[in-house]
Amino acid sequence: MEARGWDRVDFVYVSGDAYVDHPSFGMAIITRLLEAHGFKVGVIAQPDWRDPSSIAVFGEPKLGFLVSSGNMDSMVNHYTVAKHRRKTDAYSPGGKMGLRPDHACVVYGNLIRRTFKHTPIILGGIEASLRRLSHYDYWDDKLRRSVLLDSGADLVSYGMGEKSIVAIAEALQAGLKMEDLTFIPGTVYKCRSIGHCFEPVVLPAFEQMQADKGVYARSFGMQYRNLDPFSAHTVVEEYPHGVFVVQNPPSEPLSTEEMDAVYALPYERSYHPSYEKAGGIPAIKEVKFSIISNRGCLGECAFCALNFHQGRIIQSRSDESILAEAEAMTHDPAFKGYINDVGGPTANFLKPACGKQLKAGACIDRRCLSPEPCKALEVSHKRFVKLLRKLRALPGVKKVFIRSGIRFDYCLLDKDRSFIRELVDYHVSGQLRLAPEHVSNAVLKVMGKPRNEVYQQFVREFDKETKKAGKEQYVVPYLMSSHPGSTMKEAVELAEFCRDLGYNPEQVSDFYPTPSTVSTCIYYTGIDPRTMERVYCPTDPHEKAMQRALIQYRNPKNHDLVVEALKKAGREDLIGYDKKCLVRPGKAGKGPKRKGAGQARKAPKSAARKDARRNGAPARKPRRA
Repeated sequence: MEARGWDRVDFVYVSGDAYVDHPSFGMAIITRLLEAHGFKVGVIAQPDWRDPSSIAVFGEPKLGFLVSSGNMDSMVNHYTVAKHRRKTDAYSPGGKMGLRPDHACVVYGNLIRRTFKHTPIILGGIEASLRRLSHYDYWDDKLRRSVLLDSGADLVSYGMGEKSIVAIAEALQAGLKMEDLTFIPGTVYKCRSIGHCFEPVVLPAFEQMQADKGVYARSFGMQYRNLDPFSAHTVVEEYPHGVFVVQNPPSEPLSTEEMDAVYALPYERSYHPSYEKAGGIPAIKEVKFSIISNRGCLGECAFCALNFHQGRIIQSRSDESILAEAEAMTHDPAFKGYINDVGGPTANFLKPACGKQLKAGACIDRRCLSPEPCKALEVSHKRFVKLLRKLRALPGVKKVFIRSGIRFDYCLLDKDRSFIRELVDYHVSGQLRLAPEHVSNAVLKVMGKPRNEVYQQFVREFDKETKKAGKEQYVVPYLMSSHPGSTMKEAVELAEFCRDLGYNPEQVSDFYPTPSTVSTCIYYTGIDPRTMERVYCPTDPHEKAMQRALIQYRNPKNHDLVVEALKKAGREDLIGYDKKCLVRPGKAGKGPKRKGAGQARKAPKSAARKDARRNGAPARKPRRA
């Protein structure tokens, strides 16, 4: 402030993350964008929430406080799905845990309000965005109120926030009061009357939802149908004592030109040098030399919150913008020639699902890819292939990886297989990680994922192209246990898939009920809010442990859990000495051994196989499931 001649800042940005000025961090985008619009912004990264003076270092800002938990929900950042405390925090100096509070937005908001009684507080970021209305909190195991009420804040800027934060800043600068800011898309506010709302969708009252989980499922379904910026209505939720929380429709998607401008801002592309002594910020390692090319996801997986945060309409940067960022990377002394990723939520989504979406929005009553692809879906990888070729041709670039994930069903819908061929030839290093998540079509239907046969077809085509290229590469599947819809029968089916594939996953994703996903609503209510049909969901921690153990049945520590699970599923035929059996009878590590049973395979000969084995890939070429 002294160096710039400022006597006061317009905004103070309070964040649960350390200060990283890179466009993969929401804090960097919002602060740089406000700076570009002429606002003075100070950043307080990871204040001591036990000390009120820690958020007063800039004094009272002229226009308001901006508050975010950081790039992750603070509870997900702190706890595993088993609710065990994590040991490290990738968004803190040296990976140190404990530098932000649980429920960071609520704690920071109340800390500020106790010190600055009347200064506007605007919440943003992923935690506030996904908790903007009533939501199930897995860690407290209860329905919680809107974060707006618990935090003492005045406004939530939800979604990606570029358009709404500029509108908020300009309105406050023009002299409007917080209670006047009821008109900005992409925001949530509180009020005492809803007479000014035009044709609102009125959700059930909070007390009704607390009393009846079915009512909450219905409410969530109403929210779910009002997420598109072109068709959504204002959504209203009533709380006790005459308080209403009002959600305006989402902000419209950024145009290509607007998105280019956001990513052209003068980021330092690194963490603040004051963190160097502590070992830097671990989270920068994977993204420092990665490029965000798109936003939004038309996949609409039930366990993912992207639909509530970024939306279904794909937004992408121009090739020129992406190439300029890549070319700038090559001049960084730390750049070794490898671009770690080019993508977004899904790498191969670079265009809207159909021409209608940019004018009328995404369909309310149908999905683009599941249960079957929409006939209006326009599929093409031509632009992506050309972009990747241009990136590979840049001087100083040795390799361009695609690590943010691809939708294999979308790939197969493209009659032109150029993308799969080039993926195999240039953009994979030994392993291609895909996310089929499960193999049971019953579970996949609840997830909103393609049928297992589609995944198998993609693997066959990938293997065929790999063989043509004379390479040794594998598809390594991400698998999820105990998702809604998965009984012990489906969990055994997934274990048999791993057995037949010769796959021993070292890491398995156990379904994590995070705020504002369809799957979390099912976990809490037992009802699919899209159809209001009942869905089985494993919620007992012991049953979840059994389902997880089945996927990792080769681990001796899981023996007893696997035996118990197989008996519960009526699959004792998989306990024995036959090659199809998952475990031997008796206690873990006990019982007679048949020749070769339970013994490790011979070490892979090639370096590629050794590397694959270390990372959980099959030790040999996978068989078809």
